[in-house]
Amino acid sequence: MDLQTLTYLVVGLSFALYIGIAYWSRASSTGDFYVAGKHVHPVANGMATAADWMSAASFISMAGLIAFLGYDGSVYLMGWTGGYVLLALLLAPYLRKFGKFTVPEFIGERYGSNGARVVAVICLIVISFTYVAGQMRGVGIVFSRFLNVDIGVGLLVGMGVVFTYAVAGGMKGITYTQVAQYCVLIFAYTVPAVFISLQVTGVALPQAAFGAEVVEGGGYLLTKLDQIVTDLGFAAYTDGTKSSVDVFFITLALMVGTAGLPHVLVRFFTVPKVRDARISAGYALLFIAILYTTAPAVGALARLNLTTTIQTGPVFEETANLAYEERPEWFRTWEETGLLAFEDKNDDGRIQYYNDANPEFAARAREHGWEGNELTVDRDIIVLANPEIAGLPNWVVALVAAGGIAAALSTAAGLLLVISAAVSHDLLKGVFVRGISERRELLAGRISAAVAILMAGYLGYNPPGFVAQVVALAFGLAASSLFPVILLGILSMRVNKQGAIAGMLTGLVFTLSYILYFKGVFMPPLAENVAENWLFGISPEGIGAVGAMLNFAVTLVVSKLTPAPPEDIRQLVQRIRVPR
Repeated sequence: MDLQTLTYLVVGLSFALYIGIAYWSRASSTGDFYVAGKHVHPVANGMATAADWMSAASFISMAGLIAFLGYDGSVYLMGWTGGYVLLALLLAPYLRKFGKFTVPEFIGERYGSNGARVVAVICLIVISFTYVAGQMRGVGIVFSRFLNVDIGVGLLVGMGVVFTYAVAGGMKGITYTQVAQYCVLIFAYTVPAVFISLQVTGVALPQAAFGAEVVEGGGYLLTKLDQIVTDLGFAAYTDGTKSSVDVFFITLALMVGTAGLPHVLVRFFTVPKVRDARISAGYALLFIAILYTTAPAVGALARLNLTTTIQTGPVFEETANLAYEERPEWFRTWEETGLLAFEDKNDDGRIQYYNDANPEFAARAREHGWEGNELTVDRDIIVLANPEIAGLPNWVVALVAAGGIAAALSTAAGLLLVISAAVSHDLLKGVFVRGISERRELLAGRISAAVAILMAGYLGYNPPGFVAQVVALAFGLAASSLFPVILLGILSMRVNKQGAIAGMLTGLVFTLSYILYFKGVFMPPLAENVAENWLFGISPEGIGAVGAMLNFAVTLVVSKLTPAPPEDIRQLVQRIRVPR
């Protein structure tokens, strides 16, 4: 069976499974729609949380970042996993004990303020739409390559599937669909990793292969990779180029942002008991660790395979560079997507792939007739293209396509649901139409989800950057806006609504302004994004940690200068903090 037919079959069967589960577990009440009736088993919730968490950024883009950044990519591993420790210890059990539906609802009732609730909704929507842009881009990449359709068509199909199980099933449908999606994505990620690990090192376990010797040519994997990339003018794979300050702040922003992401936090409202919230966070970390401990090996093996495919012999020997006319089939198919591009700058018909930004190496390259790097590789294709580069069977390639779609759709569904709940439950019922019936609220939630899906599709068709970059920025926004006021709302009785509103707005505006100034996520950047121009050398990916510090400081100072919360709020905090 040819690859395209096989891919259609595997992806189609996975879609049928998701829609079937959604129909079986469709929501019949607002409790089902928002929090799955609060009766999800901790193991199932941990698996669903892992699927919700391991988005297109984790499945598609993270290994690509590690492949190209090497040591510097470790900040994503540390930050995105470390955040779950904060989540399990500081937030999950307390939010479950609060016992309501959404994060803005917690903030609104804890601070006794509709204003705080509305500001929290604004923060949530900005975070969620920034995040969902990355997911829909992932959907478009997978569809355009593996199903051989236009990105717009692929997005419409993806939107239709999400619409079916998110709008009909709500949180109940999404939860059990995400359990299935976790199984698909983790199998799709680890099976190719095992194949390629065996192929390159003879070791089946990718985590062990990362430190093993390669079969051909001898030497350890990382030592050989260091030699190959430095021979082409790139920095050594095992050396970091980021400053210690930037590494610290990026890691901190990702950790704190993890603990402030609304679509992750809402998962802990779905378990039966307070104790289950902490247990499900532990299971989620375990399920996530399977992929995250595999990713470094996937990144290293992908970089090795890609480089040795293009550079087949010693540097500057003419015949050692792959002839463009002899490029393999995977190269041709990825060229058609526009995510892999070749420009013959010296008209020799061969592909020169090297770091022309390195002045010393570029000068040597020009002496040998090279006129600049001729190969552009989008970081988001590394995981998806790796099985094809390694020559793995078609069924493995088709499985990877299904896994990439599962990762993107699972997180997109969770994000769209929290946007829907923010509009229908927090704004409509909580502020503007307080007497709305449950039936009308459920209808409003479904309409909100449908509108959010349309907006997400637009963002996928006009993506603001590569997947992991956009997602990292969403973490910064979550860290700087929601996490501080949630944590202080649990730990401090003195923090009041004035402090919370001022803190959230300060953190959000500061971080969003910094990101727009240097990145221009949804508009052209206003300043050149170079380290010399960054505040204290902190990149836009790490500025959320500074925003969080400002949020903490402003919240505490304003609360100190304004009246203390009333007694009923203090009793609410005490009730949340003390175990049953």
